[in-house]
Amino acid sequence: MAVQPEGAPCWADAMFGDLEGAKSFYGEVLGWTFAEASAEFGNYTQASVNGKAVAAVVPPMPGQEGLSQWCLYFASQDAAATAARIRDHGGEVLMEPMQVGDFGTMCLARDPGGVVFGVWQAGTHQGFEAMAEPGAYAWAEVFTREPDKSDAFFPAVFSYRQRDMEDGEMDFRIYDLGERSVLGRMKMDEDFPPEVQPYINVYFTVEDCDAAVAKATRLGGVLRFGPMDTPFGRFAAISDPQGANFSVIDITKTEGEMPKLTDVA
Repeated sequence: MAVQPEGAPCWADAMFGDLEGAKSFYGEVLGWTFAEASAEFGNYTQASVNGKAVAAVVPPMPGQEGLSQWCLYFASQDAAATAARIRDHGGEVLMEPMQVGDFGTMCLARDPGGVVFGVWQAGTHQGFEAMAEPGAYAWAEVFTREPDKSDAFFPAVFSYRQRDMEDGEMDFRIYDLGERSVLGRMKMDEDFPPEVQPYINVYFTVEDCDAAVAKATRLGGVLRFGPMDTPFGRFAAISDPQGANFSVIDITKTEGEMPKLTDVA
């Protein structure tokens, strides 16, 4: 796949204290196979489906043990310039732009509401080699208790257009790049326990949502929500055995009419 445009989700990875356990779990639930760990880059281990790179897993850095969570990366033409915009709009740069061999340049940051995310300036590693295929990335949503902060921050940093979903039951917004919807933003309500920190929920595509849930729970994962049919597909939210949250979605099984979206001035 070509390099993603500025602001488009382009990669996802997660730190796991039990790397072999994570490989076993995601290998069975999502059909991933894994490359050899790269000792030069902290045993970073790339996951693939049908030979196409879809994500990566890595052991935690010292002091970050026990913090398993998926991290979504947004494409950048210039990671240093993106880091400057992050600061200018009230975000925090957690890790300054760092060149990773000839693969590219990465940066980690946090929005003003506490949502952690990554920035990736592609070199030889351009990001996802498959999307919206079984086992590959499908979609992502910012889950935040302070939606006004995220709505001011992300569109300012990545030039997103914003549209609200006309649904009285939830506060949900879509961020677009041109005519392409690239990210959702959901307000966390009282259904989320207070100890759950704001995060970006990554959706991975599956052939059968119910079968994926059955595998995940049999392997020690916890079903958090669903399965549920929507106009976008049948999906479920899961926590893996090490506590990382993610969702699975069968995008071929849709139900209901697409929601109406209203442009935000």
